[in-house]
Amino acid sequence: MSKRAHPHDAHPSDHSAIYNEDLKHPSPKRAKQIDEHSPFESLEKAISEQKTDHSVRNVLHWFRSKDVRADDNRALHAASQKAKEGDEALITMYLYSPKDLEWHGTSPARSDFLLESLSLLQKQLREKNIPMAVVTAEDRADKTDKVMEFIKDNDISHVYGNFEYEVDEIRRDIKVAHHIQEEKDVSIELLHDQTVLEPGLLVTGSGTPMKVFTPYHKAWLSETKKNPEHLDLVGPPEANDKSAIDKFKKLFDSKMPSLPDNKDFTSDEERKRIRELWPAGHEAGIKRLQYFLNEKVADYASHRSEPARDPSSRLSAYFSAGVISVREALATAKKHNNNKHFDEGESGIASWVREIVFREFYRQVLVAIPHNAMNLPQNLKFDNVHWEDDEEGWEKWCQGNTGVPWIDAGMRQLNTESYMNNRLRMNTASYLTANLLIDYRRGERYFATHLIDWDLSNNTQGWEPSYTVFNPISQAEKCDPHGDYIRKWVPELKNLKGKDVFDPYGRLSKEEFEKLGYPKPHVEFGESKKRAVERFKKDLHDANV
Repeated sequence: MSKRAHPHDAHPSDHSAIYNEDLKHPSPKRAKQIDEHSPFESLEKAISEQKTDHSVRNVLHWFRSKDVRADDNRALHAASQKAKEGDEALITMYLYSPKDLEWHGTSPARSDFLLESLSLLQKQLREKNIPMAVVTAEDRADKTDKVMEFIKDNDISHVYGNFEYEVDEIRRDIKVAHHIQEEKDVSIELLHDQTVLEPGLLVTGSGTPMKVFTPYHKAWLSETKKNPEHLDLVGPPEANDKSAIDKFKKLFDSKMPSLPDNKDFTSDEERKRIRELWPAGHEAGIKRLQYFLNEKVADYASHRSEPARDPSSRLSAYFSAGVISVREALATAKKHNNNKHFDEGESGIASWVREIVFREFYRQVLVAIPHNAMNLPQNLKFDNVHWEDDEEGWEKWCQGNTGVPWIDAGMRQLNTESYMNNRLRMNTASYLTANLLIDYRRGERYFATHLIDWDLSNNTQGWEPSYTVFNPISQAEKCDPHGDYIRKWVPELKNLKGKDVFDPYGRLSKEEFEKLGYPKPHVEFGESKKRAVERFKKDLHDANV
């Protein structure tokens, strides 16, 4: 008898791989305790308690999976300046943890994009005589030991990195900081780099972090206008002396790892298709940004929710891996906007920047409510919802065969391009959570295992369950008025005329519908919406939270 595979060993193309084990989470009581004793504050405390008056030897920048770039990288810049201050060498490192890719469900597309971007970055740094070593921790429990071993082996005096805000990553950094405290002549400094405004900076009148987007957005615009230095860029690292090539030959010889089997593409054709859609590296990201500003942004405010137009910048993958910085993107956008602030000038710029501010807001909320990173809803009462065990509905949703054209088009795009327009993300999430009444965490995990731009902050908060239930027929009629998006991704319906394409089961005769070879809806919208609202009301009322 063959040994049953662990769920994390399954390939994301296997929809049944999302087991209950992937959806484990602490109790709401424990979540409240975590929120009350902020892991991020514990990390800040651990860093503040260090001794930092030691001399400079070799300086390390620790690349994270969210700052894979040399340009406008705050921690890398600070590390470079410290190395020059002591007339010593700058070393860089990336900690590769294949089990983390499995643990977080990271998609093959994102995993490959990350490694390809790292490879380009390694070559870029080598031109400046700066090594980038890849340190592999085969087991998640080994990460701290691997970092400390690298620090000691390379006579590091100062470690720099950029903050990560997820609980797992914060706990890892706390462990590293505590180990560094035990050393007499080593210190670590972490900087805010993922956002323009660091989490916690914008507060309410009572001094607590803002947790509602509209006032946050207004405050963000006001703060960046009042203090434009938030948008200042930092330069790339300065070159090491050429002697570093011989001195750190072993580090320069560090090879890029290959993807684990369960994170590799299913075929060479898939790899080629995704890489053409999403070319890796900073240069490719900047080209994409320029194209968006020159060709798309003027119509963005009016058409951003119309996926047939492909209106978005498609920069989300570059932001989530930190291949380009948000500050650099905003600086370029401001220049395009004739140096006016983001809420002035072009409406397309204002609308696009609003989406970027959402990204910042999600990080603000994640730091303020850390249980969001732990498979729990922000509103803990939703953890009491009794979800349906509808495996047939789950498979249909994953494959894009629900019988609802708008939903199926979105899921088929996701499965083909590792990407989906934001309007479709909201609609497909609503359909799974409300109409199918399937645990939202399964859908959240499915997005993680398929999206190239997966980001824990965005994904978890985008999947936050609520009473809002999108009508996929009226949404399609509004956001895909000519049915072009549906006809592209659901070719069974490509020959339908007019509005029949939005609801073929409801608008065609039985004989006409059966000729399409397209499934009838798995659930009836009105009935399933009523079921969800009643279930939510009862279960949230009964929740002991």
